[in-house]
Amino acid sequence: PARKKSRTFYSAEQLEELEKMFQEDRYPDSEKRKEIAAVIGVTPQRIMVWFQNRRAKWRKSEKMSVKGNKKYPTSSA
Repeated sequence: PARKKSRTFYSAEQLEELEKMFQEDRYPDSEKRKEIAAVIGVTPQRIMVWFQNRRAKWRKSEKMSVKGNKKYPTSSA
C-alpha cells in the first residue's frame, strides 16, 4: 500500500518567504517553484502543495468577506 507523505513543518522564516511570494504571484510556474524551493530548502513538490493549500485558504477568506458584506450591507444614510 502507498504510504502517506509526512507533514512538512515550516519555520517562521520559511512561511514569511512563502507568504511574500504568494503576494507577488498566486500561481508560480515550475521554474519559480524550483527557485522558491532552493531558497527555502524544501522540494518543489512541497512548494506546489503549499501554494494549492494557500490559494484554497485565500478563496475561502474571499468568499467569507463577500458573504459578510452581503449579510450586513453598509448603509449610506
